[in-house]
Amino acid sequence: MTDTSSTRPGEPAGGPVPPASPPPPTAAPQHAQAHAPAWPGPGGPVPPPRSLARRLLAPVATLAGVAAAFAYVGTVDPNEPGHYPVCPLLRFTGIYCPGCGGLRSAHAFVHGDLPAALGANALAVVGYGLFAVLMAVWLIRAIRGVPMRLAASPVLWWGVGAVLALFTLVRNLPFGSALAP
Repeated sequence: MTDTSSTRPGEPAGGPVPPASPPPPTAAPQHAQAHAPAWPGPGGPVPPPRSLARRLLAPVATLAGVAAAFAYVGTVDPNEPGHYPVCPLLRFTGIYCPGCGGLRSAHAFVHGDLPAALGANALAVVGYGLFAVLMAVWLIRAIRGVPMRLAASPVLWWGVGAVLALFTLVRNLPFGSALAP
């Protein structure tokens, strides 16, 4: 007679069988490694650098779009009525918004009349300068192959909002009439 107290029904007589360990990983064939995607990451292959033309595409396209807009505003005079819509805030409330006079400022700027551009909208002229600096940095970084990343903190955005609000307030008060278009 056999002792069946240590085994369960359906188990072999020697007791439970331990689970089989997974097979060891096999190396990928040579042809599979050559066509593996290049994913950047820790320990992974780095993707090949983009060509200079590809890196310059975004900044040059942005610059071309802005130049086209300035060329249009330089050609179609905003001082003549009927070419551009009226600012709705100015029309309905009589309050100059931070952008009021921006088209006249751009028109004067394109024609090289800096005093008239500053008189129409001084904040816009400051914006033209900031844009020029940003474009120069973007183009230099693109030529060098360094990606352009803009990460503005909330403090910066609050500061920009405060400057716009202060500019709007001052240009609508009697002592700030020099900032009104």
